[in-house]
Amino acid sequence: MAGHSKWAKIKRAKGANDAKRGAVFTRLGNAIAVAAKGGGDPNMNPSLALAVEKAKAANMPNSNIDKAIKRGTGELGGDIIEEYMFEGYGPGGVGIIVEAASDNRNRTTTEVKTAFNKNGGNMAESGSVAFQFTRKGVITVKASGEDALLTILDAGAEDAVEEDGEIVVYTDMKQLGAVRDAIKEAGLEVADAELQYVPNDTINVEDAVQAKKIMKIMDAVEELEALVNTFSNFDIDESINLE
Repeated sequence: MAGHSKWAKIKRAKGANDAKRGAVFTRLGNAIAVAAKGGGDPNMNPSLALAVEKAKAANMPNSNIDKAIKRGTGELGGDIIEEYMFEGYGPGGVGIIVEAASDNRNRTTTEVKTAFNKNGGNMAESGSVAFQFTRKGVITVKASGEDALLTILDAGAEDAVEEDGEIVVYTDMKQLGAVRDAIKEAGLEVADAELQYVPNDTINVEDAVQAKKIMKIMDAVEELEALVNTFSNFDIDESINLE
């Protein structure tokens, strides 16, 4: 397993600032709305249960969660929320996947295209980037050490890697919920669990100018109101200062 790209780590570091701007609630609400299309009861809809659990972990108000569910089930009226995936490239051939949810595909497509084009990237044909990634369940566990790694593997994980004092766990996408629950039952703390596009290989970016251009694209995409999630396969050299 190639593991997380640098973007996965940067996104986690940006989390506090996103929360201050309220961006994280918008994104979580979009994810809940999409999941709720499969049914508005979390007890009967595992995808919705995961989305709601993640929202609560981020201290999203229950009123926001309820509204997002009703938005997805159509109880609020208006146009139907649909999920879209866009693919593109940044400098150096870096692959970027954007998951979005909205009631207007044309508007959302234009917004994503603008985020790419204005910052040195370009949109790509469907499938031309995604083949470089594998859809996996990814769980972040607040633990470290060999004993924790063995416990996680015994819980059914395909792979587990210790990174920065946490353990990043990879599962088959259909086993995400079951493995997460088994890890919790084993007494370990789960910080996050979601489906991700995990890069099969990463592209190491050693040029500071190129790295900053890539980050401009990612930041622009992250500001989109319809955003659900972003994934990329770049790995920026540790010596580069992105400030």
